[in-house]
Amino acid sequence: MIVEQIWTANAYRNFNYLIACPQTGEALAIDPLDHEKCLARARARGWTITQVLNTHEHGDHTGGNAAVIRATGAKLLAHHNARARIPGMDRGLSAGDVVKVGRTVELEVLDTPGHTMSHVCLLAHADAPALFCGDTLFNAGAGNCHNGGHPRELYRTFSAQLAKLPDATRVFPGHDYIENNLRFTLSREPDNARAARLLEAVRGQNPDAPLVSTLALEKEINTFFRLRSPSVIARLREAFPDLPDEPDEETVFLRLRELRNKW
Repeated sequence: MIVEQIWTANAYRNFNYLIACPQTGEALAIDPLDHEKCLARARARGWTITQVLNTHEHGDHTGGNAAVIRATGAKLLAHHNARARIPGMDRGLSAGDVVKVGRTVELEVLDTPGHTMSHVCLLAHADAPALFCGDTLFNAGAGNCHNGGHPRELYRTFSAQLAKLPDATRVFPGHDYIENNLRFTLSREPDNARAARLLEAVRGQNPDAPLVSTLALEKEINTFFRLRSPSVIARLREAFPDLPDEPDEETVFLRLRELRNKW
């Protein structure tokens, strides 16, 4: 499996992705908003885009569909419940489905509600596993729930699915928000030395060659995975004095998401 992470350099700081089979040169385009860059990269690599996959229905992820499909004849894949919001879908996806690319690439579909209720992530089971997570999981952060999502569902996605994936899983998010997200982590957990060191390391990073984190790293520096941290809970109690003495993880997650909405 070959992964091309494409920096759009737009105001939303989107990443687009091409996943290619090295044997056949067939490629899957994930959320190809910047269709010109995606098509140009595929041409430069000698690949043929045969499928387009949207992680969810928001326009900054679907906006390049028509141009890519017009240029390549690719089939369009997305969550089966997004048909009314993503025109021209050829295949509706459900949890456990497999997306095949060429002869060698197989990607498991995860149904990951929260940011929207029709969101999928793709998991590559390989020697170096990889998660293409759209707007569900960001480096050091979590998706918002403003436009068709729900924070309780996002918590369940984190706790029941993402937290249980192998620590070596590489994380490929839909946007580059790492600096701001690390600042939020440190506002919630000022003694998180790993997050502080990482912020210095990625400050002003070149998003054409960004850090690719792993779930192991996320569990160290992403406050939405650090729901039992005494420091996180102590700071949270300053904002929410009614917080129980031993709050459950869901309560901590929801209060963190509430704070992040205003931060």
